[in-house]
Amino acid sequence: MTQKPTFRTPAARVKYLGSSHSGAHHAWMMRLSTFALLPLTCAFVLIVLSLTGRDFQSARIFLGSPPVAIFMLLFVGVGVYHMTQGMQVIIEDYVHGERIKPLVLTANILFGLLIGAALIYAVMRLSFT
Repeated sequence: MTQKPTFRTPAARVKYLGSSHSGAHHAWMMRLSTFALLPLTCAFVLIVLSLTGRDFQSARIFLGSPPVAIFMLLFVGVGVYHMTQGMQVIIEDYVHGERIKPLVLTANILFGLLIGAALIYAVMRLSFT
């Protein structure tokens, strides 16, 4: 069986793939979450800046409004996802023990779920009380 000639270099053919041939999806999801975090982080900073000088009750009412709560939930969800994926890359690159790596990767996912659930609970509690 002959291969079709290609003008792509070997490096271009395997870019973002690695040995398991699944790196492209992970790389694209990291980029997508990065681009989603850009406007969400700007909105988060504006929300926090608008809270300066407010008393507790007015800040609570402001944070409980639906548009603000939606932005906060999106920021938390995408941010925690991005954090977990970033830590996964670091763990895969720098943890070399075959026994410990699955445990550390599982702990990373559980930590992300715990932090995400706590932050979502906080935003929802502000919104519904």
